This record gives sequence, structure tokens and C-alpha cells, in this order.
Amino acid sequence: MHNAAIAHLGVDYAYLPFLVQANSLKQAIEGFAAIGLQGFNITIPHKQAIIPLLADIDPIAQAIGAVNTVWRTEKGWKGTNTDVAGFLHPLTLLARDWSQTTAVILGNGGAARAVVAGCMQLGCAAIQVIGRDAQKLENFLHSWVGFSRSAKVEVYTWSALPHLLPQAGLLVNTTPIGMSSHEARSPLTSKETDGLAPNVIAYDLIYTPSPTVFLQQAVDRGAIAIDGLEMLLQQGAAALEIWLQQPAPVEVMRRSLKQQLGIA
Repeated sequence: MHNAAIAHLGVDYAYLPFLVQANSLKQAIEGFAAIGLQGFNITIPHKQAIIPLLADIDPIAQAIGAVNTVWRTEKGWKGTNTDVAGFLHPLTLLARDWSQTTAVILGNGGAARAVVAGCMQLGCAAIQVIGRDAQKLENFLHSWVGFSRSAKVEVYTWSALPHLLPQAGLLVNTTPIGMSSHEARSPLTSKETDGLAPNVIAYDLIYTPSPTVFLQQAVDRGAIAIDGLEMLLQQGAAALEIWLQQPAPVEVMRRSLKQQLGIA
């Protein structure tokens, strides 16, 4: 989608993949500077490890504790996390009073951190994070101390889900259940989805298959469904705009992305 956008804009850039081993990250970043890269995306397993190697990171990346987009400045490399912008985009198109909305987030990994930051920006009334491991949940909660509105974040083990779902106005799946080898599965049982409130927004960060079992379950109970395709597209567009300092041709990127993924 990036190269489709670059070709459409007629600018002299290319978006290329580089395989960087974990023990070579520092050398890679130095090499990127030496050859004059304008910027780059970074993914697992480097999203946290790159932070000490950057001259600056913005508040969003600090809150999430992970960087996915880096660009060159006069002071050196600067990092941000465009996953938040990507996550928020389809939600901002909906007419909702987010100050009266409870967000329930399934999972407490790295993707969940971007979703929590996004829900904070929306101004959700409560942000409830569900996980399996009580100690990891406690660590997750503690990591938000000191960030604005962090008091809104609450953590619960999976056993609390039946009591939380009926109050959820926004339900987000950040777990990998429903993709690749887990395509036939959902993070929720049929009995659990029976507790969904009418018109809840069910948001799955997974973009293929579409719909996931989770989203199909939610739609069958009257939910508004959002899959992860728009988040993938919009986080990429946000990164491209940082690098090129001009608006990204989002429709061109969307067509290319759907073509690559085989989505009509």
C-alpha cells in the first residue's frame, strides 16, 4: 500500500523490507542514518528495544511503551506509534457519546496498549482490560501510572467477563484468537456473547479472515462490527504522511491493500 501511494504521488521514494536481527538493531539504525533513510516502520521484536536508540519519542509512544514509526529530524531519529491513530479512525466516524461509553478490551499485550491509549483519547467513561494472568494484569495496570487519565484503566481476569460484557459499549479483541491457525475460534464463547448489549461496537484488530468468528458472533446479536483492515490502512497512512509531509492517498492505499489481501 505504501508503494502504491508513492507511485501515485510521483515522489522519489521506495518502501522496502529489511530483516534486522535482535542483536543488530543498533548497527541497523546507524546504517539507516548513514544511507539517508527518511524514515521506517519497525515491528516485533524491536518495538520496545528501539526506544533507547532514538533521540526522541512522542507522548503517545511513551504511553504505549512501543514505537512503530520512526523518522529523521535535525536532532536524530524520532519515534511515534501510529497504531493509535489507526485504531481511532473508524470510531471517530461514529456518532457516539464516548464519555458515557465503557470499553472492554480482550487481551493485555502490546496491541491492547495502543487500544487503551486510544480509548483514553476518546474519553471513555471506563477502560476495562481482560486477561488470563493476574500478575501480568497488575503489571499492565501499574505501567499506566503517571499518564493522564490512567485512573480510568481497570483490569480483570477472564472470570469477570460475564459481569462486564452487558455494560460494554465498545468491545475490542486484541488477542490473536481468530487469525491464521485460530481462524475457527473466537475469544468468546456463544454463552458469553449472549450478554452483549444492543448496538455494542465490536472491534476486532484482526483483518483477515473477514469477518472473524468473533465479529460474526457479535453481529448475530445486533452489534456494529469493525474489523482491523481500516486500522492497518490508517496507521500506514499516518506514517506515510509523517515521512512525506503531505496527505496520503488513502483510497489508493485501500485498493492496493485489499488487492494484496484478496478482499473484495
